[in-house]
Amino acid sequence: MKILGIDPGLQVCGYAVIEVKLLDTKLIEAGVFRTDGKAELAERLCQIADDIGQVLKTHKPDTVAVEQLYAHYKHPRTAILMGHARGVILQKAAEAGASVRDFAATRIKKSLTGNGRATKGQMQLSIQSVLGLPQPPEPADVADAIAIALCCENENKNL
Repeated sequence: MKILGIDPGLQVCGYAVIEVKLLDTKLIEAGVFRTDGKAELAERLCQIADDIGQVLKTHKPDTVAVEQLYAHYKHPRTAILMGHARGVILQKAAEAGASVRDFAATRIKKSLTGNGRATKGQMQLSIQSVLGLPQPPEPADVADAIAIALCCENENKNL
């Protein structure tokens, strides 16, 4: 089973593909997509759609796992903009025929560390340990995407 984890962002979008086989989980590919911060919103959304579409076409994941939208009352505009990016990602995943799951940030953290308020550093060390990586994943957007994919894997085990 392949799982594509996505940390949605309008400027930087992290992604990670993991493959799960019985007792073995491997990181297949991880990285970030960057959009031109000076481009119009519609152009940036098209770039995200193209980039996600390419990963979906290349890896053909069974499931796409995405972090839920977090809206802070002090920054409603940020939540709205993030919603646009997330919508494009969900649409491309559905178009590709993948099942879509979404997880709250606290659920992702608890799934990997046992603590829903874990720090970025704790998450990166946990990912390194789980996947047997030589060093913690960087940048944070990539680590978040891997964590989302691993959370989805953990949740699938509990179904």
